[in-house]
Amino acid sequence: MLNNTILWVYSGLFIGALGFAWYVCKRKTEAIRRQFDVEGREERLKANETRSGLELALKDREAELEREMLSRRKELDSEARDLAHLEERIEKDRLVVSQKEKDLDDREADLEAAAHEAEKVRRLYKLKLYHISQMDEEAARRQVLHGAEQDCREEIQDRRRELLGRSDAEMMEEAKRILLASMQRITAKPMNDATATVVALPSEEMKGRIIGREGRNIRTFEHSTGTTLMIDEAPDSVLVSSFDPVRREIARLALEALVRDGRIHPANIEAAVTQAEEDMSASIYEHGESALRELRLSKVHPEVVGVLGKLHYRLSNSQNTLAHSVEVGHLCGLIAAEIGLDTELAKRAGLFHDIGKSLNEEHGGSHAIAGSNLIKQHGEDARVVNAVAAHHQEVPAESAFAGLVMVADSLSAARPGARASSMDGFIERVRSIEEIALEQKGVIDAYAIQAGREVRVIVEPDKIDEENARSLARNIRTRIENELSYPGSIEITVIREQRFQETAV
Repeated sequence: MLNNTILWVYSGLFIGALGFAWYVCKRKTEAIRRQFDVEGREERLKANETRSGLELALKDREAELEREMLSRRKELDSEARDLAHLEERIEKDRLVVSQKEKDLDDREADLEAAAHEAEKVRRLYKLKLYHISQMDEEAARRQVLHGAEQDCREEIQDRRRELLGRSDAEMMEEAKRILLASMQRITAKPMNDATATVVALPSEEMKGRIIGREGRNIRTFEHSTGTTLMIDEAPDSVLVSSFDPVRREIARLALEALVRDGRIHPANIEAAVTQAEEDMSASIYEHGESALRELRLSKVHPEVVGVLGKLHYRLSNSQNTLAHSVEVGHLCGLIAAEIGLDTELAKRAGLFHDIGKSLNEEHGGSHAIAGSNLIKQHGEDARVVNAVAAHHQEVPAESAFAGLVMVADSLSAARPGARASSMDGFIERVRSIEEIALEQKGVIDAYAIQAGREVRVIVEPDKIDEENARSLARNIRTRIENELSYPGSIEITVIREQRFQETAV
C-alpha cells in the first residue's frame, strides 16, 4: 500500500513536471512567435520606408532631368535662332561684296576707257606740239618746267623766308621765355676773390717765430703743407701761396692755429697740420652735404659727396666751382620742370657736371669724362652719366639731359659778374670773331661791338642777295659756336645795303 502511494506520488510529480515543462515551452514558443511577428512588422515597415524613399528620389531625379531637358531645349532654340541670324548676316554681306565687286569691275572698265582716251589725247597733243614747235618731248618738257620755275621762284622764296622766319621766331620766343623764367628764380651770388690766402698776424714779432731759428720752422711748415709762405709781402700778415686750393686752405687753418697757440716749433707744426687736415676733410664732406641739401637730393655715395665738397675750394675764372655746380643744378631743375623732364635727374646732372675738376691725375681723361666715370662706378643713372660726359660735347648726347646741362652751364657762366676774364683774352676773342666773319666770301668789313656780344657784317649787295645773306649769317654762327669758347651769346647781324646818289648842278 505504501509503495503504491509512493508510486502515485512520484507519478503525480512526474506528470506535474511534464505539465509545467509543457506550459513553459508553450509560453516560450508564444514569446518567440510574438517576437518574430514584431520583427516581421519592423522589416515590413523598413521595406515600405525604403520603397517610399526610392520612389521620392526617383520622382526628384525625373523632375531634375525634366528641368535639364527644358534648359537644353531652350539653349538649342537660342543657338538655332543665332545661327539663323548669322546666316542672314552672311547672306547680306555676300550680297554687299557681290555689289562691290560689280562696282569695282565697272570702275576698272571706266579707268581703262579713261586711260585709253587719255592716251589718245596725249598722242594728239604730242603730234600738235611737234607740228607747232618742231621740238621733241624732252625739250618741250624742259621748256615748260623752266617757265614754271621762273614764274614760281620768287613766290617760293617769299614763302620759304616767311616760314623759316616764323619758325625761328617762335622757337626763339619760347626758348627765351623758358630761360628767363628759370633765371629769374635763381638768386645771383657774388664773384669770389681769386687772390692768394692771407693770414693776419698779431704783430711783426710773430714773423720771426714762424721763420724759426735758421728757418727750420718755415721749412717744416712748407714741407708739411706743400705751400709757400711769403713773409715780407705785407705788414702784420703772411701770404700763403699754392696752386692747390685745398692745400692752401689746410695751410691757412694750420697757421691760424699756430698763431693762436703761440708755440711754433717743428713738432707743434706737424700736429697742427694733421689737425687741419682732419678739419678740412670734415669741412669738405659738410660742403658736399650742404650742396645736396640745397638741391634736395639723396642716395649719393659718400665718396662722391667728398669729391663734390672739394669743388668749394676750386675756382674757375674767379667763380666758385661748387656754387656754380649748385646753380647749374637749380637751373636744370627749373628748365626741366618747364619742358616736362624729370627734375631730380636734371638736378643731379647739373650738380655733378664739373665733379671731375676735383679729381687728380690718377683719373685719366678730361674732367667731364673722369667725372662721369666716377659717378658711374657708384651707381648713378645712365642718363646722368651721359649728361656729365657730354656737356662739353666730347661724347655724343644720348638724352635731353645733356643739352639741358649745356644750356644751364652757359647760363651760369654768362651771368654778369659770375666770372672774371683778362683783357688779353677779351681782345683775342673779339679779334677771332671779326676774323671768322671776314673770311666769308662777299664780306666787305666786320665789327665786333657790345663787348664782343654782337658782330655786324657788311657785305657786297651785288654779290650777296637776301637768301645768301641769311645763309652767310648761319655759317658765321656755326663757325663761332664750333671754334670759339665764350660766355653768353653772340648776335650776328648781316648788313646788305645799296645807296645811289646823284648831284644836280
